Amino acid sequence: MNTESLAFGFSIWLRFFFLFTPFFALTMFLTLTQPYTETARRKLSIQVSFAVAIICMALFFFGNVVFTIFSITLDAFRVGAGALLFLSAVHLVYPKESALPNCSDEDISVVPLAIPVIVGPATTGALLVLGGEMPDMEHRITGILSLAMAVVTLGTLLFLASKIERVLGKRGIGILSKITGLVLAALAAQMIMSGIQHFFFT
Repeated sequence: MNTESLAFGFSIWLRFFFLFTPFFALTMFLTLTQPYTETARRKLSIQVSFAVAIICMALFFFGNVVFTIFSITLDAFRVGAGALLFLSAVHLVYPKESALPNCSDEDISVVPLAIPVIVGPATTGALLVLGGEMPDMEHRITGILSLAMAVVTLGTLLFLASKIERVLGKRGIGILSKITGLVLAALAAQMIMSGIQHFFFT
């Protein structure tokens, strides 16, 4: 793998690490698993990681199919996904209190943790755009590996959730969530501007 591929892979990994809103996901994971034992929490973190990986790979590979079926251009989807991503960023920076379901006796690995906490509308849109932007196999392989690494990184955070909470505290995790929101806002602006630029000048 050459330097260009490594730089591209790192960019994809970093983008999706923030798109997964890891510290918001960590907060929700800790909140929803309060009655769980440490062993149950770790088992759940592995289940969530597998669910996220399967969902992300499906969206990544079938992005072009979605565009073809609904006759949507990639640039139009960039603008729409960017707008959703911006709303997600605002939610992270200015969080609102929401009622949490009683999940003590339910499987929460897929819903609500994998969807919509981690893979929400904005992440879904970004995955579809990413899949549509990579027609050649070399970039697709790099994208898949980087996406897998982002899922592994997220899964590691959830696996170590209790330890991270003890080190950072709820306030520290909240601050990191707000920083994540700022980064997502910048990504959203870039995605929207790219869509508009390609629409008018290509």
